[in-house]
Amino acid sequence: MSTETTTANPTEPAWTDSRLENPHVDPDKAERVEQMFAAIAPSYDLNNRVHSLGRDQAWRKTAVKMATLKPTDRVLDVACGTGDLTFAFASALNKLQDKDVKAETVVGADFTEPMLDVARSKQPSSLDTDFQFGDATALEFADASFDVVSIAFGIRNVSDPRKALGEFYRVLRPGGRLIVLEFTVPGNPLMRLMNNFYCGWVMPKTATLISGDKSGAYKYLPRSVSTFTGKTELIDAMQVTGFADVTAKTLSFGIAACYRGVKPD
Repeated sequence: MSTETTTANPTEPAWTDSRLENPHVDPDKAERVEQMFAAIAPSYDLNNRVHSLGRDQAWRKTAVKMATLKPTDRVLDVACGTGDLTFAFASALNKLQDKDVKAETVVGADFTEPMLDVARSKQPSSLDTDFQFGDATALEFADASFDVVSIAFGIRNVSDPRKALGEFYRVLRPGGRLIVLEFTVPGNPLMRLMNNFYCGWVMPKTATLISGDKSGAYKYLPRSVSTFTGKTELIDAMQVTGFADVTAKTLSFGIAACYRGVKPD
C-alpha cells in the first residue's frame, strides 16, 4: 500500500512512479496536473517545438481549419495553456473580418495561472484575445454563448472528461462546433513501437533536462496518453453528450487526432 499523502503537496513531485500506473484515476489528479503545469510553464513552448519536431503548430492549424470559422464566430479555447491555439484562432478570424465585420475576442481559459501568465506575455498587439482563469469541468460562461469551443492536448488532463464535454456542450450555441485535439496511440505496430520508445524513453529525459523539471511532468505526459481513452471511446463520449456529426482526423501517422462534433440546432 502506498504511504504517499492523498492530496497534492507542492513541496513534493506532483507525479511519482507509484502514481503513474493510471494517473487518470488519481483522486487528486486536478491538483497534481495544476502543480505540474505550473512547474513547466516557462519551458513549455520550447519543449513542445523540440519534441513534436515542430508538428504541434501544424496540428493546431488543422484544428482551426476543422472549426470552419465564420467572421462573427465567438471562440472559447479551453485548457489554453500558453495560448498557441488561442492565437491561431484569433489570427484566422482576423483574416475573415472586413470593414463591416469585426472579429470577436477569442477567449482562452486555463486553471494554471503560470501558464496564463506566459500566454499574456506573448500577446501580439494585432490579435484580440482575453485570457481568463477557468476550469473545464465548471466553466463560468453563460449557456449558448460560443460558436466554437476547442481544447488542445488537454481533455486527457481533465479530472472528469465527460463532465467537461457536458460543459462544452452547454456553452455552445446550436450549430456550434467542438474541436478536440489530442494525442493518440498509433494503430500501426511499427509506428507504435517507435512512438513508445520516443515518448517513453527519449522525450522524458531530454524534456526534463531542458526544463529542469522536478514535478514528474515528463513521466506523466506520455503515461497519460497511453492510459487515456481510445479514439473510438472519445467519439462515443462526444456522441453520448449530444454532439452530432462526430468525426476524427488522424494526424502524423496516428500520433495525434483532431475530433469535431456539432451541437444540433
